Amino acid sequence: MSTQQYRHWIAFHTLLTREIRRFVRIWPQTLLPPAITMTLYFIIFGNLIGSRIGSMGGFSYMEYIAPGIIMMSVINSAYSNVASSFFSAKFQNHIEELIVAPVPNYLILGGYVVGGMARGLCVGLIVTIVSLFFTLIEIQHLWVTISMIILCSMMFALGGFINAIYATSFDEISIIPTFILTPLTYLGGVFYSISLLPEFWQNVSLLNPILYMVNAFRFGMLGVSDIPVAIAFGIILICIVGLTSFALYLLNKGTGIRN
Repeated sequence: MSTQQYRHWIAFHTLLTREIRRFVRIWPQTLLPPAITMTLYFIIFGNLIGSRIGSMGGFSYMEYIAPGIIMMSVINSAYSNVASSFFSAKFQNHIEELIVAPVPNYLILGGYVVGGMARGLCVGLIVTIVSLFFTLIEIQHLWVTISMIILCSMMFALGGFINAIYATSFDEISIIPTFILTPLTYLGGVFYSISLLPEFWQNVSLLNPILYMVNAFRFGMLGVSDIPVAIAFGIILICIVGLTSFALYLLNKGTGIRN
């Protein structure tokens, strides 16, 4: 490893460590609320409503919704962590110190994104443990499960980064999660199979990218999916490449930072 590569590694490691320490230090605000919220989902949708719905896709309703609830917690946590962290750096005017440092922009992006992924995966693990108190989970395709949750956390961490770049106030970092991300998540097959919908609404649902993520993750855990898994992986990889390129373009241009 050359001296420059070593310096870059130190910079990335320092940024990543700071991001992880940030959400671990305030765990009652970052890790505990998702666990409580998802527990309520399991109680209300799984126990109370699920007992009346019966089975879905050959599984009990509790088993069927568990992968979707886990994925929902990962998506929200990865997105919100990067959005709030990077915008706070802008708001507190210490992002300039990082920009002028001899650190490539791709390492800055990588540090924030991997930090968001770390929080998303931590929350996903916590919610998975919580789900074991309500239902038994037997993972059918381990590598599909692991790769899907990693790719999805990466994709939404990138989305949170772009949101933070454009945001000019704390209110603006909540607009996309509230009016776009949450509706798409609830309509993404977390609590139902799209096979229950009329044909028209099934076709409309296919425009929702979260539908592919939830179903691919459900395939990894349960072995069933409404969507071809290969297509889901392809869409997610295309989105990651596009979001990464766009985020780097915005960083290089200085959008939202040098204005």
